[in-house]
Amino acid sequence: MTSYQRREQLIRIGRSLFAAKGFESVSVEEIASNAKVSKPIVYEHFGGKEGLYAVIVDREMQALTSTLTEALKDPDMHPRQIVERTALALLTYIEENAEGFQVLSRDSPSTDPSGSFSSLLGDISMRVEDLLIAAFKRQKLSVKGVPYYAQMLVGMTVFTGQYWADRPKVSKEQLAAYIVDLAWHGLSRLDSKPKLIFEGGKAAKARAKAERHGGAQPDAAKAADASDTSTDAEASDGTTAGDGRTEDEPDVQDVRRNVPDGE
Repeated sequence: MTSYQRREQLIRIGRSLFAAKGFESVSVEEIASNAKVSKPIVYEHFGGKEGLYAVIVDREMQALTSTLTEALKDPDMHPRQIVERTALALLTYIEENAEGFQVLSRDSPSTDPSGSFSSLLGDISMRVEDLLIAAFKRQKLSVKGVPYYAQMLVGMTVFTGQYWADRPKVSKEQLAAYIVDLAWHGLSRLDSKPKLIFEGGKAAKARAKAERHGGAQPDAAKAADASDTSTDAEASDGTTAGDGRTEDEPDVQDVRRNVPDGE
């Protein structure tokens, strides 16, 4: 083999071993044995398994970053399209680079946090956040919760992808449809100012106040009705209560009917 061919062989073997066993469980001797070379050859090319691991992680990070950035480059995407493209892009990467994804998603020995998988996901979440802010403003929704929604979407997709990587019993398109179904049906009817009705500090104060005045605790239906009434009162700026739309904007359900099922 040429020096380049040998280097690429060691990268392929190292990626397979790191994916299967993790960084700590793989030795230079094992890498060399699988490549049918002596240990000095591995040291010559990479300086040790740390150097080989760093090259593999860098390649996979670049590939995944490029894939997701390409999927999220359009600032005018419909919110549902953001979810669909992100899900499909990540699942396509996992399908085509199973070993590389396993290496990335395992615990990394790297001391450089900027080169970690979590750092990459943070960057992607920020990109999703930018797109969601634009979409929320068009729908006249509060953008206060957007950073959290972005983390939820990316986190849900990544963890589902990790599960699917070990249990690929459905196609990537079907899995993406599951992700989008859950995310979109949750996103399609967002309240401008969402709040908890039954749990949390405010709900506890409301119950305590009712008890002090000798009244019965409000049941679930009354509590929900009270929340809806409150939302109606808050929507005095011309928006439609509950979904933050102006009266001239199309209903989200109308938009959804124009989006082909399964896409």
